[in-house]
Amino acid sequence: MQVLGIDHATIRTPKLSETRAFFEQVLGLKAGPTPAFKEPVIWLYGAEGHDVVHLIEAEAEQAPSAVSSINHFALRIADYDKTVAELKAKGIPIQTESTPGNELRQIYLTDPNGVRIELNCPGRA
Repeated sequence: MQVLGIDHATIRTPKLSETRAFFEQVLGLKAGPTPAFKEPVIWLYGAEGHDVVHLIEAEAEQAPSAVSSINHFALRIADYDKTVAELKAKGIPIQTESTPGNELRQIYLTDPNGVRIELNCPGRA
């Protein structure tokens, strides 16, 4: 077996509309073609036309805790400085850091469900 990378992240949420708005308005993902599942589902697509985040509507008692379920998931971004400026302009709380050796710059933010998102951009500060 050879794993090539992460295909997508799925979030079960009782806040479907609010979570969709966060990913569209804050991260610029776009809702797109979604299979006809039994429960409400939204697939969100990135700039290259690939579905990267799936949202599934769940009752509050059915939605797992983001803190106990997953630490974070990461998305690759093209422009670190532009992204930081856009997030700050939108009033989104962020944390920034670089990997040891400073080869990867990272931005951390949290969605309405408490899911931590890491935005990665290769290159030195």
